[in-house]
Amino acid sequence: MNLRPKFREEHVVAIESFIAHHLRESGRKGLVVGMSGGLDSSLAAKLCVDAVGARKVLGLMLYDDATSPGDRKDARGMAKSLKISFRELSIAPMVDAFRRALRIKSSQRVALGNIKARCRMIVLYGVAGLENRMVIGTSNKSELLTGYFTKAGDGMADFAPLGDLYKTQVREMARFLDLPKGILGKRPTAGLWKGQTDEKELGISYSDLDRVLLGLELQLDADDISRKTGLSPAKVSLVERLISQSVHKRKIPLIPKMGIRTLGLDWRE
Repeated sequence: MNLRPKFREEHVVAIESFIAHHLRESGRKGLVVGMSGGLDSSLAAKLCVDAVGARKVLGLMLYDDATSPGDRKDARGMAKSLKISFRELSIAPMVDAFRRALRIKSSQRVALGNIKARCRMIVLYGVAGLENRMVIGTSNKSELLTGYFTKAGDGMADFAPLGDLYKTQVREMARFLDLPKGILGKRPTAGLWKGQTDEKELGISYSDLDRVLLGLELQLDADDISRKTGLSPAKVSLVERLISQSVHKRKIPLIPKMGIRTLGLDWRE
């Protein structure tokens, strides 16, 4: 068995139909996408435009001093090519206010990074509320399963059209839809501090990560996954640990059961 997630052309149609359906069901007038200049957000914006039209899509670049000029340029260029409305807004004053109030040290990068991610989402939902829009999430399946997102930050959205596609599938879809080569070739990063990269933080490449995740999705045991992928048992264990440690991020807050049916347990919606 070749444990590699595969992109299929019908994924595009399914996601675009999903976006159009849920916008229609919501009764909102449009969508807002946080555009970082990276692959996932650029692809999400492209799918939204193809699903509901450029006039209903707004792109927001929410930057601070850790944002590279190249990322701002790429986000601007992508929005221009899609012919969508686009705005750039600095979240630096908000982040700095939290940093000072909470006395976060410069060495506490993760704490400050989570603040940044939450500030971004506050702005996205603020704009969405003021303009009667839905917030589009840009997280992919690889990020969601490993907990590589900020709780109440980039993990929050009204819906996440890329959420059932592994990162390698996202890249293949973006290539199929002819996204700019400069965006396709970027090293994945959350952009929360200078020099940050996803794969460095995760401790594994997306190519290897996705193969392990697919094996786990197929309910193979760790030894089988290691044998079929050629990856060490330690790498497989790393991925299993990332998943188990981030379960809380994928669930609503735990609630003690008191009633007949309880949210998050046996109340299905």
